[in-house]
Amino acid sequence: MDKTNILGCFFKIGFDPNLRERDFADLAEQFRPYIWGERGTSGISGNLKKLKIKDYGKDLNLVLLEFHVKPTPTELSYLKEIGSYHKKDRSIGIPIIVTDENFFSKTEEARYRFLKEAILNKMDLLEN
Repeated sequence: MDKTNILGCFFKIGFDPNLRERDFADLAEQFRPYIWGERGTSGISGNLKKLKIKDYGKDLNLVLLEFHVKPTPTELSYLKEIGSYHKKDRSIGIPIIVTDENFFSKTEEARYRFLKEAILNKMDLLEN
């Protein structure tokens, strides 16, 4: 990741013992383009690269958007609305829960709207 960007992204597929390895791979392939784009396009992370650390002061070096795709109830129980601040590397993680109900059952337009609104809502929490 570029050390000048303040926002970063990663996603994690929830562990469902009923899914085969191919099912996990398919789910990742279905979600990945929204974050990193497809050939010739830019996903969410491309737009976030425009936000640079130098523009936001010296207290925070990284806000990591953690997309949890179809997490299990156990995984959900460990997630906070917003992560703890890590003083050593001046970073914070922000979990965003992605489910069938809020994402996969929606139209393409509604999926992008959900991601945009979820990110903006979490940024409001971070500001407070």
